[in-house]
Amino acid sequence: MEQIFIKDRLALLLDHFGAVKDPREAAKVKFPLREVLFLVTCATIAGCDDFDEIAAWGDDHLDFLKGYSEYFFGTPKEDWLRVVINRIDPALFEACFTSWVMSLRPGGADLIALDGKTLRRSGDSATGGKPIHLVSAWASTQRLVLCQEAVDAKENECTAILAILERLTLDGALITIDAIATNPTVADAITRAGGDYVLALKRNQPTLHDEVARYFADPATTGLKTIEITDKDHGRVEVRTYVVSHDVEWLSSDRRYPGEYRFAAVKSLVKTTTSTHWRGKTTCETRYFISSAVLPPERAAEAIRAHWGIESLHWVLDVIFKEDQSRLRRGYGAQNMALVRRLAFNIVRAGRGKKSIKTARKVAGWNPTFLTSLLQPFIC
Repeated sequence: MEQIFIKDRLALLLDHFGAVKDPREAAKVKFPLREVLFLVTCATIAGCDDFDEIAAWGDDHLDFLKGYSEYFFGTPKEDWLRVVINRIDPALFEACFTSWVMSLRPGGADLIALDGKTLRRSGDSATGGKPIHLVSAWASTQRLVLCQEAVDAKENECTAILAILERLTLDGALITIDAIATNPTVADAITRAGGDYVLALKRNQPTLHDEVARYFADPATTGLKTIEITDKDHGRVEVRTYVVSHDVEWLSSDRRYPGEYRFAAVKSLVKTTTSTHWRGKTTCETRYFISSAVLPPERAAEAIRAHWGIESLHWVLDVIFKEDQSRLRRGYGAQNMALVRRLAFNIVRAGRGKKSIKTARKVAGWNPTFLTSLLQPFIC
């Protein structure tokens, strides 16, 4: 009876895949698309990083796969997998992925980080195709990838961010983005969608950056709320100081009319100073942020620090999932397999227990029971 219950829950993952439109003629379909996607996902979880490995894993684990669907003709070969994944509409696949992730977090995410990553070997010099640049949304507290959006260059990252904001339900979430997206258009999109932003200030907003820096440096600026956090690890000592001000009335310009705000809804200014002592050397870095929320220092520190979780995601995708080594360049293959990796990452990270992600993937490849244990808690 227990086994039937687990199978029913796992079948829901197949139901999500069933929402992806099959680009093939129905009469000629030998391997149903939802079964193909389930195979590719399970094999990726189990440590397979290309279509040859996925096809071989499917041959060796056909009995496991048949526990969750028919697989009447077995599993497809690598060439066939490549063709199908190249042809799937990534917009439909991403919508399926987003709906699945949203079902995992019924309470909503309170911190969401947005950042981009280039698939370095996805460019095709023969056709002049540029490498794909993917922007991902990361639920910092739940540590889940929420969705992704592709553009053809890093310079177009703001376009992808705006598309992601249209798909996400923000519901009061605090959105953190690096300085590349610090512009009024993105800020307005976040607040219109019901969220708040924490945006970094760098040289892409030179006037605003310098004004905020001068404000915090002014001796007349006193009585600001401050918090200091110290971390020690393997001889490295890092002291982070967060200073927050809610005095924003002076942040105005006369570009179009007197008193116009460059960024609407700014309610907090944040200064962070990071002092790092390691191997006898001390370095110091100061950064500035604006936010549409009235942030206490503790919340500002939590949001800014949590943003770097998405950088650890990118590191795992490159080092553990070997994303930068992937040479998929035709059709939608690179974009769709990037989404599969993020799906696999979500599943492995949450169910690995005390194992590293690398070890959990290997054990999932060796032990179908452990693979089932990774999948089962997610299908609810």
